[in-house]
Amino acid sequence: MSSDVQNTPEAPADRPPSARERILDAAGPLFYREGFRAVGVDRVIAEAGVAKATFYNHFPSKDDLIVAWIERAEGFSAAALPPDDGPTPLTAYVAAMLDVARAERCLGCTFQNTAAEFSARDHPAHAAALAVKRRVIAELERRAVLQALPEPKAVAQRLFLLLEGVWAAVRMFGPDAPLDTARDAARRLIG
Repeated sequence: MSSDVQNTPEAPADRPPSARERILDAAGPLFYREGFRAVGVDRVIAEAGVAKATFYNHFPSKDDLIVAWIERAEGFSAAALPPDDGPTPLTAYVAAMLDVARAERCLGCTFQNTAAEFSARDHPAHAAALAVKRRVIAELERRAVLQALPEPKAVAQRLFLLLEGVWAAVRMFGPDAPLDTARDAARRLIG
């Protein structure tokens, strides 16, 4: 979506968030900071300022809420991506992700954290996080093709592993993560 899209009268910019949006607004940061298992539904309900019945009308279970949060987090990640129409779309993607990782508020990867908390691959949260990561690999490969790199699949997989290491380092070390050589490593992997 371009930045020149205007709000329609049906969806004014100053409308209050819906109950569903308030629930996700409350749950997301709590899940990200404290973990999914540490945050109970009652706490999300209290933080969102909604009734229990309202919560369950939107999210029949906590797993449904977690999956919805993962989908929303993927949307936030997509919004941070640079356009793919420049001369080096893959390089731009990696640079943007490294900038996100360096942000003080970054606590690592939501999707890695999800998989760590829900290790059973058939759990809805793990499955949703895994689907996101598969789309990331596909996007890296797509951008490698656009950048006309040889062996785009291999380049994408190498960069994916580098970025996964970056996210893990940020989660472990916080702002002190040793990321000084990540850009150079990415350049070498891209070739």
